[in-house]
Amino acid sequence: MDSSLSPTPFDHQNTETKKTFMTSLIPLRSSNHFKEDTYFVSEVKPSEAKSLQDLKHKLSSSSFASSSMWGVPLLGGDDRADVILLKFLRARDFKVGDSLRMLEKCLEWREEFKTEKLTEEDLLGFKDLEGKVAYMRGYDREGHPVCYNAYGVFKEREMYERVFGDEEKLDKFLRWRVQVLERGVKLLHFKPGGVNSIIQVTDLKDMPKRELRVASNKILSLFQDNYPEMVATKIFINVPWYFSVIYSMFSPFLTHRTKSKFVMSKEGNAAETLYKFIRPEDIPVQYGGLSRPTDSQNGPPKPASEFSIKGGEKVNIQIEGIEGGATISWDIVVGGWDLEYTAEFVPNAEESYAIVVEKPRKMKASDEAVCNTFTTGEAGKLIISVDNTLSRKNKVAAYRYTVRKFATAV
Repeated sequence: MDSSLSPTPFDHQNTETKKTFMTSLIPLRSSNHFKEDTYFVSEVKPSEAKSLQDLKHKLSSSSFASSSMWGVPLLGGDDRADVILLKFLRARDFKVGDSLRMLEKCLEWREEFKTEKLTEEDLLGFKDLEGKVAYMRGYDREGHPVCYNAYGVFKEREMYERVFGDEEKLDKFLRWRVQVLERGVKLLHFKPGGVNSIIQVTDLKDMPKRELRVASNKILSLFQDNYPEMVATKIFINVPWYFSVIYSMFSPFLTHRTKSKFVMSKEGNAAETLYKFIRPEDIPVQYGGLSRPTDSQNGPPKPASEFSIKGGEKVNIQIEGIEGGATISWDIVVGGWDLEYTAEFVPNAEESYAIVVEKPRKMKASDEAVCNTFTTGEAGKLIISVDNTLSRKNKVAAYRYTVRKFATAV
């Protein structure tokens, strides 16, 4: 079955939109599986509000009374401080004594680790890991910064030895990993009703679980002890079957609150899962999105239009009203492609012939987003086609485009 989509352009000149048959344009909504705290003191339980006041009182009598965290004085009367203190209280079930000990240990660790200056450090030896192993990239649909983690590169022994070969190397890696998280934390509002936590996406594909056990345990310990309630959702993608078995074993020991933050996605479903939480222009291309590392150099990402392709369906995206001499650029991606893609330009003049811009080609499941440009010789329309007729699987997809015509010098 063929289905045509009328594009929603974001930057174009003199292009027309045409309402046609749109069975595939299905909105993709995120699931509100976890309700994040608002951190308004007026909304917490009376007992919790009392715990907050008691924690402030005890902190004021300690040697850390003048301490700050992430640039926020903890006893400055600022509501941002309430957000931070409530996070420590929540992590210890509002037990004031336990929360104070956790807070004091965290402040000691931050002083020893010199975290306040860490984001400005140039940690040599990790440039090739940036954008691959751990990195901040974009925001989710609710404005949370997103941190991606992928440790599959360490399946290669040489890479593993270079980064984790001895205790000194491991310590340097931990410092770099904390630096990545600190940069993400600096993007938070620390304000009641604001964005006060991040999203973590962890890619389990090819992750050498045995070799990384020590590093993983240290990272987990550091984050749990010093960054309480900083993660709103933990999304695991490319989850192998054995991980699901392991999770089912320790799941009964987790609190409902903790489990409500976890999202599991089996291998091959990364795009379908991530689209529920993150817009495609903010999802890295290796996970079925449109975001490339160099995009940040050009300002905020240009928005994309989302659609889904049903099994047994072919979708044609028609971009009409393109003038002669104009240049059209487009990006398109289908999560887990495994279908045929093609593009052609059809002139308005009846005597002209259609031009094959991209020959039909079978896209592999691992293929990243297509990015292409075409300059027209005459007025017409571009038709981008994705053919899923040989598959039964429904797939998420996204595209965006610009049409520009530059003035001719006289």
